[in-house]
Amino acid sequence: MVDRFRAVAAQGLHEPDGEAMTAARTVPAPAAGSAQPTVRRLIVYTLLFALVVVMAIGLSGLLGRLLGAGTVLVAGDVAGLARSLAFTLIGGPMAAALWWFVWRRLDDAVERSSAGWGLYLTGMYAVSLITSATGLLSAAASVIGGERLGWQLSLSHGLVWAGVLAWHRWMWRHPRKSPSLIPDVPTVVGAVFGLIIGVGGTVTALANLLDTAIQGFTSSASIGDPWWRFVLQSLAWGAGGAAIWWWHWIHDGGRRLKTDFANVALVVVGILGAVLLTVGGTGTVLFVLLRLAFDRSDPVGEILEPLGAAIAAGAVGSLIWAYHRTVSMGRSDTTLQAAKLVTSGVGLVAAATGIGIVVNSVLSIAATPLAGDGIRTLLLGGISALAVGGPLWWLTWKPGVPPEPTELGRRGRRVYLIAVFGLSAIVAVITLLVIGYRVFEFLLDDISGGSLVDRLRAPLGLLVATGLAAGYHFAVWRHDRSLTAAAAPRKRTVRKVILVAGGDPEPLVRVAAEVTGATVTVWRKADAGTSDAADAGAATSGTATSGTAEGAAGDLPGRLAQALEGVAADRVLVVIGPGSRLDVIPLGSD
Repeated sequence: MVDRFRAVAAQGLHEPDGEAMTAARTVPAPAAGSAQPTVRRLIVYTLLFALVVVMAIGLSGLLGRLLGAGTVLVAGDVAGLARSLAFTLIGGPMAAALWWFVWRRLDDAVERSSAGWGLYLTGMYAVSLITSATGLLSAAASVIGGERLGWQLSLSHGLVWAGVLAWHRWMWRHPRKSPSLIPDVPTVVGAVFGLIIGVGGTVTALANLLDTAIQGFTSSASIGDPWWRFVLQSLAWGAGGAAIWWWHWIHDGGRRLKTDFANVALVVVGILGAVLLTVGGTGTVLFVLLRLAFDRSDPVGEILEPLGAAIAAGAVGSLIWAYHRTVSMGRSDTTLQAAKLVTSGVGLVAAATGIGIVVNSVLSIAATPLAGDGIRTLLLGGISALAVGGPLWWLTWKPGVPPEPTELGRRGRRVYLIAVFGLSAIVAVITLLVIGYRVFEFLLDDISGGSLVDRLRAPLGLLVATGLAAGYHFAVWRHDRSLTAAAAPRKRTVRKVILVAGGDPEPLVRVAAEVTGATVTVWRKADAGTSDAADAGAATSGTATSGTAEGAAGDLPGRLAQALEGVAADRVLVVIGPGSRLDVIPLGSD
């Protein structure tokens, strides 16, 4: 091996300098589709992500000690201080060095368009945004609540991670090194996070305000802790979430994004989440009102306990729903259909739940006429769910209105029908097994543990609800299939039909066009009058002229349709006559 190396080296020394230098610097390029760059990026960006997190944890720990204890860095927690120092002084320089290595390579367009760079920025942006917002808002809420200890650590976490957020936002918005892949995902993530935090804080603040008002109206006892303190704490979260949502949705242009990810976030969070919040709140409000009217078995204060949160959820949810429904009007037809389907699905689930609970309660009352107040409360809950979910499903799905032809061909409607039918059928089958088990248990058990109706009323209610849902959606699915098959255009096998006929050719033209879908050109016979008279005479005397197809002259349209069925050619020549003769001759292209 050493001798071979020396021989090769000696041979290289005797070659011209240019060739020797070229041979020494030639490095084989990685083959197309090689996994080497992908593996390198995966390792580098994963390591960079971990080092940035480690550095942020170390810095937040040190800053928390400074804010909480002045100049005293160690207060009995030597291990915590050692960890923060190690994370900062070791992890920090390593993260900076690796980041500089990555940043220099981003001048290459291939690196900027890699999935690793886009995923790293998106993940770190989301983590830093959530952590910084949670820390800062927690610190603000603690200060409002009058807490003297604990807010320093939250503030330190918020400040450090806010710095990480600003750093990665600068990279994300860089004019030359921003990611080419998934560049808009951080905007959507920020808008969704801000919306969730803002809605949660607003609902909590409004619920506490309404609960305080209701409690003061129904009870003269002192509330105790200042009621406004918790309201202000919740408002701080709501205001912070609203600011985050506005920054990403309005300032960064998230409302103008029409990518698939943006549309999915709009439907799932803006439509589905808001509808769930609205239906839950409205149903609870109706349930409380029904209990006040027909079920005073519990104290009024206990009945009214969920009213404040329900009103807040219903009011805020309806506003969010109405706004995002308006935004969805400017999106694609697929997004509009998805919004309709998720809304219909929520209404269907609420209505089916109400039907199951009502059946359960009615069976209990029928089996035990002197049923307790618990059954009445259960019945009112079922009526509330049915009264809210039923109209929502009816107004959204519109079962009495035929679907548009364009809607029938979309995949979303078919998937929705199959999913609802399939899930309902699965639940119905499982419920049948439970019913069978309860029946055999009742028949084989020597010790009576209640009536058979008491054992079966809950699964029977579930079976009725799921059976109705499965049966209806299966019928709609079959009806859609039949409409789609009927509306499907006939496969065109003929480009042009040339019809040679005498007399009125219009019935034959319509038949030829319907059967083949081709354009029809009519050639009138030169002896049309004589031919018609001869044809009539032949038909009257009963004589039949030989040809491809013969029969009654009055049945020419039906015979033509039968003769053209299955014919595949560029052009087809159809000759009518003499008499009842019909010739169909396939022709080649021009």
